[in-house]
Amino acid sequence: MIPSLPRSKLSRHAIGGYVVAFFVFLFVPLVVVAVFAFNDANYPAPPWRGFTLDWFLGGGSGRTGLFADGPLVNSVGTSVIVAAWVTMLSVFVGTANAFLLERARFRGKAALSLLMLAPLVIPGVILGISILAFASRLAQFVDDIWGLELDILRPGLPLVVAGQFSYVVSIATLTIAARLKRFDATLEEAAFNLGASRAAVLWTVTLPYLRPALVGAAAISFLMSFENFNTTLMLVGSDPPLTIMMYGRMREGASPVLNAVSLFLMVASALIALVLLRRPTRGAGG
Repeated sequence: MIPSLPRSKLSRHAIGGYVVAFFVFLFVPLVVVAVFAFNDANYPAPPWRGFTLDWFLGGGSGRTGLFADGPLVNSVGTSVIVAAWVTMLSVFVGTANAFLLERARFRGKAALSLLMLAPLVIPGVILGISILAFASRLAQFVDDIWGLELDILRPGLPLVVAGQFSYVVSIATLTIAARLKRFDATLEEAAFNLGASRAAVLWTVTLPYLRPALVGAAAISFLMSFENFNTTLMLVGSDPPLTIMMYGRMREGASPVLNAVSLFLMVASALIALVLLRRPTRGAGG
């Protein structure tokens, strides 16, 4: 629609109503979850029984709040550890992939690019089952041939990291490659002409230009790993991340402490977004 063209009153109201309905649909469930995290009742639903911090700090009536719930806090730590590993691996490998796809010239590059996107269209459950089946077969083969017990190939955090990395790295690659595609290669040539080494050019010219994409890819990788459920469910062992812990708690019965967890995650995600919004204004020159 061209903004300069006149629009009817009905059209303006329809567009305004659509925008309002969209934001209501998007934010009202989040507001309800946040509000009932402070409800002084043993269930996360109306009616309102009064304000309380029991679901965060613990309290009377046999309640255990978020920060007093050891297994729940440990699951948050587990999710952070898994997400940190997935982020580091995804950004490192994604950067290497971006250079391979944008700078290298070799036969079959188009096919390789399509294969890289395959994990993004495979359902997470199928991806998790496939990785679990492959790892289990490989562990059994090693055990039968050499008598070695490779716990790293059994359900557990290493396999969770591998499963999440298998598709998160594709997103990191696309993010970094999109930035690298716009890079002016003559800047590197000028640095080479001035006597800089290849490592110096990479460190002082190319990577500073890619910094916004690297930061963005790291943030996306961390958040996607932290909230992942389908793939993680198939590969998790005895140390469940937060999403698996919350799923188990929901099967036992809904509790306002899960609302408290959700509010905590919303606030943390908002803070990360604010930090990322401020970074490009300071360091995105290039």
